[in-house]
Amino acid sequence: MAIDAERAQALTMFDYGASADLYSARVGLKNRRKMAYRRFSQAADAIRFAIEVLPSASLLGSLLEVEEQRFGANDIRRLYDDCDYPLQRCVAVDGSDVLLPVEVTASDE
Repeated sequence: MAIDAERAQALTMFDYGASADLYSARVGLKNRRKMAYRRFSQAADAIRFAIEVLPSASLLGSLLEVEEQRFGANDIRRLYDDCDYPLQRCVAVDGSDVLLPVEVTASDE
C-alpha cells in the first residue's frame, strides 16, 4: 500500500516544467532490450512526445525519469490525461496517423 500512496503523491505533485529523460523501446529490433534515449527541457514535452509521437509498442516499454522519480507507460498516460497537463492535447482523426489539437474542458474529463 505504501508504494501506491507514494506513486499517487508523485503523480499529484508532478512538475511538468522540470527537465526529463525519456527511455523508449526501439520497435522492430530483434533485441527488444535496446532503448532509445531523449532528453527534454520540460517533462510536459517528453510526455507529449511519448503519447503523440512514439508508436504504441514503444510506449509500452517506455520509462520517464523526472527529478529522480521514474514513471512507466501507465503513469505517462495518466500524466498526459491529467487536468494539470499544461500543453494542448492532440487526437487522431478517424483512426489515422493525423493528429489534430483538441481543447479539454472540465466536462470532457
